[in-house]
Amino acid sequence: MKKNQSNHGLAMTLLKGRTFIVLIVLLIFFSFAAPNFFSQNTMLLIAKHVALYGILAIGMTYVIITGGIDLSVGAVVGLAGMVAGGLINKGLTLPMFGVTLYFDVPLIVLITIVVGALVGWLNGIVITRFNVAPFIATLGMMYVARGLAMLHSNGATYSNIVGKPALGNTGYDFFGSSVLGIPVGAIILVFIAVITAVLLKFTPFGWHVFAIGGNEKAARLSGIKVNRVKIMVYILSGICAAIVGIINSAQLVAAHPASGESWEMNAIAAAVLGGTSMAGGIGTIGGTIVGAFVIGVINDGMVMCGVSEFWQMVIKGLVIVFAVVIDQFQRNLQAKMALQARNEEKETTASNPGGNLA
Repeated sequence: MKKNQSNHGLAMTLLKGRTFIVLIVLLIFFSFAAPNFFSQNTMLLIAKHVALYGILAIGMTYVIITGGIDLSVGAVVGLAGMVAGGLINKGLTLPMFGVTLYFDVPLIVLITIVVGALVGWLNGIVITRFNVAPFIATLGMMYVARGLAMLHSNGATYSNIVGKPALGNTGYDFFGSSVLGIPVGAIILVFIAVITAVLLKFTPFGWHVFAIGGNEKAARLSGIKVNRVKIMVYILSGICAAIVGIINSAQLVAAHPASGESWEMNAIAAAVLGGTSMAGGIGTIGGTIVGAFVIGVINDGMVMCGVSEFWQMVIKGLVIVFAVVIDQFQRNLQAKMALQARNEEKETTASNPGGNLA
């Protein structure tokens, strides 16, 4: 029995560290398979991409922990970029007054984040008030957000979104630049990761998120305002997607309505690879960040190796399936270990019934 426990303990340790192990293996593999993989330019590119996937996956982690899913985040990335790009290049026209307003960059960023939060709020309302399954609700919102992004410019791209000094709206490209060689997006990722990790682990809100994902009925009976927490989680996801839209469009110095297409898959993959359970109730921000690194390294490594874009889609899909299978295996192993521990406790009590009566 002790030997089995030891084997199970070793297996559990490897499973918990699986994402980090995979990351190390990938780095070693691409260092041989892709020339100049560890060059400064490549590392900078990976850092930029990981920042985008990581921020998006942080919001997704909260959603998945509650037992939900958010398929609209990729479309929100595109919508957010179009909102910011449009405000910079065209401003806000008020036909009734015959004027066009131009805002400074901080206000443009705030408006864009509010748009993302509004999409998240609508997701939360549809899911909680009308009892629509998260998959269906966010799938519908994905089409709504993508359609609004297209309508914003009739499908055209907002190029050269740097603003004009005379209008006081310059400085947007800062979000796509680097500070001391570190991408601003990566700095924002660290900032958001620290805040959301503390929020998830050390606050009542975070405990409620886990409680809902573990057993929603029990959470409701214990007095947790389940609907309110769920709405807040989807708002957070929308805000994260809007921030990614800002960073992405700033890096490109352009906004296209199709930006962020299928990025929801990258966010889901990063979260699940990082140990977030699709069944809900389990997940960490740290694990998600490591998962985002895995997705970033896979994407950029395959591009450097000349892997077809179609094969990249196949591999990403297999990665998600593999991660879910491993997650289920880990849950089954944990249940088995817990059962063995209870059986041993019963055997000990039965063999020594008077042991506590000394």
